Amino acid sequence: MYDCKSRIATEFINDEEILDTLEYARKNKSNRALIDSLLERAKDCKGLTHREAAVLLECDLPDENEKMFQLAKEIKLRFYGNRIVLFAPLYLSNYCVNGCVYCPYHHKNKTITRKKLTQEEIAREVIALQDMGHKRLALETGEDPVNCPIEYVLESIHTIYNIKHKNGAIRRVNVNIAATTVENYRKLKEAGIGTYILFQETYNKKSYEELHPTGPKSNYAYHTEAMDRAMEGGIDDVGIGVLFGLNMYRYDFVGLLMHAEHLEAAMGVGPHTISVPRIRPADDIDPANFTNAISDEIFEKIVAVLRIAVPYTGMIISTRESQKTRERVLDLGVSQISGGSRTSVGGYCEPEPEEENTSQFDVNDTRTLDQVVNWLLGLGYIPSFCTACYRSGRTGDRFMQLVKSGQIANCCHPNALMTLKEYLEDYALPDTRQKGEALIAKEVQNIPNEKVRATAMEYLTELHHGKRDFRF
Repeated sequence: MYDCKSRIATEFINDEEILDTLEYARKNKSNRALIDSLLERAKDCKGLTHREAAVLLECDLPDENEKMFQLAKEIKLRFYGNRIVLFAPLYLSNYCVNGCVYCPYHHKNKTITRKKLTQEEIAREVIALQDMGHKRLALETGEDPVNCPIEYVLESIHTIYNIKHKNGAIRRVNVNIAATTVENYRKLKEAGIGTYILFQETYNKKSYEELHPTGPKSNYAYHTEAMDRAMEGGIDDVGIGVLFGLNMYRYDFVGLLMHAEHLEAAMGVGPHTISVPRIRPADDIDPANFTNAISDEIFEKIVAVLRIAVPYTGMIISTRESQKTRERVLDLGVSQISGGSRTSVGGYCEPEPEEENTSQFDVNDTRTLDQVVNWLLGLGYIPSFCTACYRSGRTGDRFMQLVKSGQIANCCHPNALMTLKEYLEDYALPDTRQKGEALIAKEVQNIPNEKVRATAMEYLTELHHGKRDFRF
């Protein structure tokens, strides 16, 4: 039976509940009175249940959909303002023992080049990322207890945090590795990770088992219950997501929200982030083989309804998506994007040789970090490299309380401006610097608290004269 507080995967992600929800949504897709009432109530920014959100996703009334998109924009602005956090993935290894049919890392793939970075190679990659201006990384690995044990990941985190090059420093390392034990999550916490990220891929148990025929990842329950173990191990911030295109998107959309509801009910705090990747070409993987691929229009609606349903949660989109798609969903709810990304193992120091292919997927947005920053500035966004909450202990329920109350903006807005100033001083090309300085001059006046505004202006001046790493 469905029980959002249960620690058993098939109870908090209950198939019968999802199917009932989808049927309810189909029956009410044209129910204008219900849809209007949901949109009106969602204006309080307290979110919607998975069943209510499913009705909005299924809605086939064009004027109501327009209201939905407008509300998503308003909620995004209220919680996240015009700030967009930037990060980059760092692939440590593509050795993997799993048989996932949608991922080129699967162990039967003989065409992909297998590679694992040494600590010296990791240091060179980190310096290259620091020279771009990055402050926040997401570590990525395949699952292989021999070639990529937890000790290797922990050593790599230690290496990354200890690389200081010129004015560069990685201030937050998020980790996207396979489901593991409470003990190992505790080790990751002690190593100082930011967010632990793990994608469910699909919440449909039958489809999940077909897509993961062999390897440790084939255990649906162990994988689905990983976030509970991570939080039990002391990790405050976790990030969830599905790979849209593997299964029916409506099913996974509902499952994603049920997972968020479960974490809040059972663990006391919902997901720190939700990622919304779509399946992409990669080595021996052809997206055409997956018949559940979704259109840009559906993808945009998913982002908008997620923002309405879980307004407090950061939303991430990667360079899987094109510039055009990313621009659209930034407006509708996305708050974090990658920039200048490489999905190959060791791809930042130097281009991967033509005869090698270590990438997990093809990058669609191939622009440099500076080009992405310049683009965001042109759209009126504040590109943010902020990691202050993590380093100031504003994580887990403490972070969520600040977000839900709206008080987080008192820190986030000035911190975003100061980290942008660092980027402009140390890394930006002339046109980007000019646009950024103009934006800072305008936005600093929008800091509502007079004392905070005065302090921020003082810090900005000190940043110009060579000091670094101020934060509220």
